[in-house]
Amino acid sequence: MAHRMRHDPEADVLTVTVSRRASLHAEEMGDLIVHVNEEGKPLFLEILNASTVIPSMVRTLAKKELVVG
Repeated sequence: MAHRMRHDPEADVLTVTVSRRASLHAEEMGDLIVHVNEEGKPLFLEILNASTVIPSMVRTLAKKELVVG
């Protein structure tokens, strides 16, 4: 499954499309909005304030130890 990402620099919103199907509803969690289908599976994500949120997420993830297995 191919994902598409698009950044709107004026709104500073990064949209990640997982599926092109119509969403049933959206759940907002701070700067993250997740649009889901009737089964609760994510269809696309919107990351608000992306130029601030994405670097912060990367810094946080870089501090964590990756455990595989």
